[in-house]
Amino acid sequence: MSDLVLSLSGRFVLALPGLALASSVLASPVLAAQAIQAITVYKTPWCGCCAAWVQHMTAAGWTATVRELEDLAPIRRRYGVPDTLASCHTGVVGPYAIEGHVPAQDVARLVRERPDAFGLSVPGMPAGSPGMPAPAGRAQAFQTLLILKSGATRVFTSHG
Repeated sequence: MSDLVLSLSGRFVLALPGLALASSVLASPVLAAQAIQAITVYKTPWCGCCAAWVQHMTAAGWTATVRELEDLAPIRRRYGVPDTLASCHTGVVGPYAIEGHVPAQDVARLVRERPDAFGLSVPGMPAGSPGMPAPAGRAQAFQTLLILKSGATRVFTSHG
């Protein structure tokens, strides 16, 4: 498994596995907010829409490390994503799972608000969601769900 970091300019550079931020960096709220702008995205090697979603995230200011795996189920289990909410890729931001085509602004809100939850999910692959083209401009309305620690969900944001 290799790590890849997509910079804002779209250039790829190798990431150093296991590189940790110093605790003094995380002690500052401003530096901690900047540090959390990093997302690790687990995807299968054959999925094209995942790469488009990563581009959406980097365009919004996130630094993405992409890890390709053939089976994402262990990652989902580790971060508390129920099988019913599984999608084609799983992002990880701090303690949170980001499942599917979640808009970058929803991820930023999650990080700001820091709810006691497993993360966010956009179930399915709605046309017009980030990384999913909308044929003939026909974007579907969709919801970003907050995955609660109980396993239940609640609407975090409605789109369209």
